[in-house]
Amino acid sequence: MILISEDVWGTPFQKLEGSFPIVRNDDLWNNVDELKSALKDATALVVRNRTKVTADVIAAAPNLKVIARAGVGLDNIDIKAADAAGVVVVAGLGANAVSVGELTLGLALSLLRNIPGHDQVTREGNWNRTPGRELSGLTWGLLGCGATGIATAKLLQGFGCKMIGFDPYAKNLSGIELKSFEEVLMESDVISIHMPSTPETNGSINAATLKLMKPDAVLVNVGRGEVINEADLIEALKAKVIAGAALDVRAQEPPVKGEMEQIANLILTPHVAGITKESQLRINEILVSNIMKVLSNEVATHAVGAIKENAK
Repeated sequence: MILISEDVWGTPFQKLEGSFPIVRNDDLWNNVDELKSALKDATALVVRNRTKVTADVIAAAPNLKVIARAGVGLDNIDIKAADAAGVVVVAGLGANAVSVGELTLGLALSLLRNIPGHDQVTREGNWNRTPGRELSGLTWGLLGCGATGIATAKLLQGFGCKMIGFDPYAKNLSGIELKSFEEVLMESDVISIHMPSTPETNGSINAATLKLMKPDAVLVNVGRGEVINEADLIEALKAKVIAGAALDVRAQEPPVKGEMEQIANLILTPHVAGITKESQLRINEILVSNIMKVLSNEVATHAVGAIKENAK
């Protein structure tokens, strides 16, 4: 039985339905006890980012062979516990990179040209033609130069931006000059965050590091919400330490409505950077193909852990 614990569906899964029994419960992620109970007979588990696949959850699934992650972040899955249990973990890494890059670019342009503000003012019957900034020729800094960072850089080629980036694991990237974390903050006009949530990255954008940025710079986060100290960002935006920010990700998702929603120079979107019809189809095709391979005792093509095929 294949268990889907979040809102993951599409044509590839409909085709899979003919070969394997599928149980769908989009809200199962929110009840750990029910999740564990449902996993007793499951051979495959399909999740997004809300389901916490801990060692305890994996232990509650004696027949589990594969965990399929619809997305790219893996911080909600205990990869080591899965490896220890002989469970293959697969993910469509890179399949939504273009989608993330496109929204990153769109959010940056919206900030530089104040599109949300102009829309609101014009709807109110006013005609306020305040100038914005051109993206062309600016310095764009990437914090994280993995698949989504590189996809963003490629989309920016036509704008003639100088591309700089920080990534301790990257080497010799075409068109991106690697610099220190502090140098990227100080030199960039636009900064996009593509970093995962780790002990090293969490809270790295804070009161001190925000002060390193140019006062007319803008910040776009499409990585993980935990990377930003949200209270510090609120104060920086109110004090015009930086010109604006756009957050597609938050430390708590969904967030509790508060002061952030009242800040004019801040754009908020609900973690949709990687969610397009095209990217979801690509990801679902990868997941379904790999689920079928693992359940048929074949080697997975998109395994992210140490285990590549059913080891049970």
